[in-house]
Amino acid sequence: MKLFYSPGACSLAIHIVLREIGQPFSLEKVDLGDHKTTSGDDYYRFNPKGYVPLLELDNGQSLTEGPVICQYLCDQAGRTDLMPAAGSLLRYRVMEWQSYITSELHKSFGALFNPMLDDKAKATFSGMVHRRLQWTSEQLRGRQYLTGDDFTAADAYLFTVANWAGFLNMDISDCLDLQAFQGRVAARPAVQEALKAEGLA
Repeated sequence: MKLFYSPGACSLAIHIVLREIGQPFSLEKVDLGDHKTTSGDDYYRFNPKGYVPLLELDNGQSLTEGPVICQYLCDQAGRTDLMPAAGSLLRYRVMEWQSYITSELHKSFGALFNPMLDDKAKATFSGMVHRRLQWTSEQLRGRQYLTGDDFTAADAYLFTVANWAGFLNMDISDCLDLQAFQGRVAARPAVQEALKAEGLA
């Protein structure tokens, strides 16, 4: 399999999951500015949506959308710790978190990377993201991870998105439980490997 990624982008969550499950894969870096891959290909040829991640499967087909890719990988690997069994309530809890991170955190954060956004709009989105991170931090109180003691695909996604606060110089020092969570996830060997491979550590 091949993962098309951009360093530190949401594709990092899939990169982490691939390393957690020990699945052989290769990486193809994408410049999201000019939509060219490291090998010089037009990325739109692989993904007309223009964004990462994209996972190219061994059979030549491909999957997009991070939460879906994570479900596929974990199910294929039989890793019910990362993605609980289909039909179980715990699986829906993981999916519930993935949906929240996608719609409420990822998309709100994404707007802040738009250079066309004026200062007033940036302040609005920044406040919105901060409030949602505070709420997320509260949910982590007394827990190792989002759904309990097991690290799941949703934790890989939250770690990736919450890291963007640093890129944006957003002060989240009041989100103590989230900061502790980020430290725990960052210490995982698979996460360290992914960060180093993307030039982030």
